[in-house]
Amino acid sequence: MAFANFKINSVSENPTKTVIKARNFKMIIDEPENLGGTNDGATPVEYLLAALAGCLNVVGHLVAKEMGFELKKMEINIDGDLNPAKFMGKPSKDRTGFVQINVSINTETDADEETLKQWLNKIEERCPVSDNLQHPTFIKFNISKL
Repeated sequence: MAFANFKINSVSENPTKTVIKARNFKMIIDEPENLGGTNDGATPVEYLLAALAGCLNVVGHLVAKEMGFELKKMEINIDGDLNPAKFMGKPSKDRTGFVQINVSINTETDADEETLKQWLNKIEERCPVSDNLQHPTFIKFNISKL
């Protein structure tokens, strides 16, 4: 199967606010006021957690359909723990990103517990965002002047 390519474009409106265009959609990333932002949008790490929830939702429904059970409703709650020290320029032995992400999925379904365990394993295996968070992904940086 051929690779699919996904793209976004972004523009910095100020030191904390970034406006992103993804296809025909606009997203705003910002920091809360207590971190010097204007609080016009979620933070980058909140968007990361949101991306995980969105991916788990799509894959969860897809896999449920493939497995032949009805998934009437899914609630996904995610939180993550990170030490902001390195981000703030302070020394820390902790990594800059999340040290742990906790995912809680609550379902309204006709599936039994064993089926749900199999379902969850398949979701974890097939969610691209989860895969990117759990495994190193090469990032190639380029820089140029406007």
